[in-house]
Amino acid sequence: MASFFESTFDFNKGEPNIGIIALEGAKSLADKIDYYLVRMYNEDRKKVSFKTKQVDSFLINTKCPRFTTGDAKAIINETVRGKDIYLVVDVGNYSCKYSMFGMEVPMSPDDHYADLKRILSAIAGKANRLTLIMPMLYGGRQHRRNSRESLDCAMMLQEMEAMGIRDLITFDAHDPRVQNAIPLMGFDNFLPTYQILKALLNKYPDTKFDKEHFMVVSPDEGAMSRNIYYASELGLDLGMFYKRRDYSTIVNGRNPIVAHEYIGNSVKDKDVFVADDIIATGDSILRLATDLKKDGAKRIFISATFALFTEGVERFNKAYEEGLFTALLSTNLTYLKPELKDTKWFVEADMSKFIAYIIAACAQDKSFSVLLAPHEKISELIKKNQ
Repeated sequence: MASFFESTFDFNKGEPNIGIIALEGAKSLADKIDYYLVRMYNEDRKKVSFKTKQVDSFLINTKCPRFTTGDAKAIINETVRGKDIYLVVDVGNYSCKYSMFGMEVPMSPDDHYADLKRILSAIAGKANRLTLIMPMLYGGRQHRRNSRESLDCAMMLQEMEAMGIRDLITFDAHDPRVQNAIPLMGFDNFLPTYQILKALLNKYPDTKFDKEHFMVVSPDEGAMSRNIYYASELGLDLGMFYKRRDYSTIVNGRNPIVAHEYIGNSVKDKDVFVADDIIATGDSILRLATDLKKDGAKRIFISATFALFTEGVERFNKAYEEGLFTALLSTNLTYLKPELKDTKWFVEADMSKFIAYIIAACAQDKSFSVLLAPHEKISELIKKNQ
């Protein structure tokens, strides 16, 4: 791992011809990515014997203005000809708004996706290589058919391939097998495991990752793979909750959960770590925390790659005051509510530097393997905090 970070850019291949296009919902994340990428590049250029031009920013000036009817267009104010373009989009950022017929309308995932296609249309094939950084996949939760249903994510992937995207970079896809829809296009699914653990230890340095004091519990069978990874990396026991659902009823687009059944070793007097991809309403997580506390769990750390909180944070504030959980850790890969950031229990894991490394690897045609499986970095982190 260390050898990769020692020299981020290979100047023997010349200056990287990189451009970052941040769509409306992802500007904050893209600014941080650009900061780290510029710093890496300028620090590396000082180490080489020949002169290279200092870079101030890789961001390309674009905008998607709207007419009063809600129609929009994309405008690119700089050249993209011959560049490797990295498009950063957050389809979950509902804080972006526009005016339509005198009404203020929040941007939906469909609006963000439409703007992405507008930008690709404006690029018009002039870029050298197009890489899409979409941390939360558009339509990713609808990953398979249970009846006569649409497959929005698969359709999006095929549209992106047709519009010239060569590689797609995402995080903690709800079901990575959706990439089967585009077998000839690159699809890399990263996990924020290292950054989540680092944030946990920074906030709670007294955490002991051993079987006597700590345990990993999967909230359901769908989250088993990510929790197995945490348990394997940390050498811990793993438990699982099984959700029994009422498949005869649909509430808010989902089959309601009838009961949680726990399978695994006792959690009594142990700290428990629970990892999931998304927290939407948070109903199932709070029910899980209640069950774990009843079974004698000590501290409960909840992790979610995307903390959406579609129904606000009030219930979590109450649950925290009641001692149901100790902290909730999440990333800045999608929009975070200001009231969420202000809570006592929220811990943010910044992913911008990691994405900058991904772009640097792409730009220099380096392998992703060390970034996809950060075993050595996690081992170093745990060893340092023992």
